[in-house]
Amino acid sequence: MTDNMPAEEDESVEHALRVGLEDFDLSDQDRALLDAGEALPTGDADGENRPVVAVIGRPNVGKSTLVNRILGRREAVVEDVPGVTRDRVAYDVEWSGRDFTLVDTGGWEVDATGIHLRVAEQAEVAVSLADAVLFVVDATVGATDTDEAVVRLLRRSGKPVVLVANKVDDQRTEAEAAMLWSFGLGQPYPISALHGRGTGDALDAILDVLPEKSAVSAYRSGGPRRVALVGRPNVGKSSLLNKLAGEERVVVDDVAGTTRDPVDEYIELGGRTWRFVDTAGIRRRVHQTRGADFYASLRTQTAIEKAEVAVVLIDAEESIVEQDVRVIQQVVDAGRALVLAFNKWDLLDEERRYYLEREIERDLAQVAWAPRANISAQTGRHMDRLVPAIEVALDSWDQRVPTGRLNAFLGEIVAAHPHPVRGGKQPRILFATQASTRPPRFVVFASGFIEAGYRRFLERRLREAFGFEGTPIEVSVRVREKRRRH
Repeated sequence: MTDNMPAEEDESVEHALRVGLEDFDLSDQDRALLDAGEALPTGDADGENRPVVAVIGRPNVGKSTLVNRILGRREAVVEDVPGVTRDRVAYDVEWSGRDFTLVDTGGWEVDATGIHLRVAEQAEVAVSLADAVLFVVDATVGATDTDEAVVRLLRRSGKPVVLVANKVDDQRTEAEAAMLWSFGLGQPYPISALHGRGTGDALDAILDVLPEKSAVSAYRSGGPRRVALVGRPNVGKSSLLNKLAGEERVVVDDVAGTTRDPVDEYIELGGRTWRFVDTAGIRRRVHQTRGADFYASLRTQTAIEKAEVAVVLIDAEESIVEQDVRVIQQVVDAGRALVLAFNKWDLLDEERRYYLEREIERDLAQVAWAPRANISAQTGRHMDRLVPAIEVALDSWDQRVPTGRLNAFLGEIVAAHPHPVRGGKQPRILFATQASTRPPRFVVFASGFIEAGYRRFLERRLREAFGFEGTPIEVSVRVREKRRRH
């Protein structure tokens, strides 16, 4: 196929398409993307050492209003319904000549259930991945039980905290803000996020405690590659880590969810050092049985975000369950490289192997691109198969397709399988470029809407042509109109 096409031909195809693209209305953002050429940003290294500030507080204390005030533009969702911000959202901010990343989180409720549980999880992940915390309290309400619980969470985290008393619009509320010294977090900064009063002082205080470079950055490059060992409780993660490390470093117990403290292990495997990121992350409240799954999921999320590649451990003796699929989906959503490791493989008889293959085809079809390793954590059998699988996944995650190659390839695909005609029109693919790696993201410029089915077809063909084994890839489409001639 395109492998035999000389580079000059690729480049001439690219040049012709670029010239044709000039007939279309392009934004400044489009042009910046096209001019980036082969100097490709990695999704992982983008702003890699910028310190991170998490904005935390219970629902409806004005976190998003404060974020908008700091940004100077209305970007965060602000609504009078408590708890509109669901997930963490990160923004790049500059204050007094310093750049940092601001992470807006949903409200943190102690007895959270359902969607609120997910929001609380995101807030805890944000704290664990931040260098400092802006803790927002509603001064008109004063300290609530939930606020006290957040204070305990923040104390445990050991992160520097700047306490902000919001909704202080007059002398009376200023006196109420002073009551918040009782938290023991130092001076409460009285502000009005709505009117901008006092926010500068709070930001100055944040700059005083922020390191020059992020100490916890999940996006730091260099050093040993970071691997997260994840999976639903009790599939053998700790046994596998112990076997890999060659010593008993992790508490192993038959009670699901006994992993407590964060443990990062540097492990020699296949002739190189790997950093296995802890899957403990956050200490579980033992008395909260209902919260057990919540904390397991929280640990998983934190580990995945700190890693570059996730090895998802699946118990081959048992049927694949929704929880396995959910962990895999977390890895894909986080844009990390993925390896599937089937544990206890040595214990399977022929019949179980047959049924397992059917389950994989049925339940894991979405990640058919992920390399597999069949292992035994208990005996250490076939551990050597993990390293090649991890290396393949990371190479794909880092892979860059030259723009000329990409467009020559897409030209052939589109000529053989054009997009279906819809409403009398047939959208044309004008040009494509790879916007970033880690994971690979492609932007396709088109003359009309490209259907989801055709995008999936393009993704499948990209995988066939260029490998991408073990990494999610993203294909986004920018529809551009032809320029009107005056």
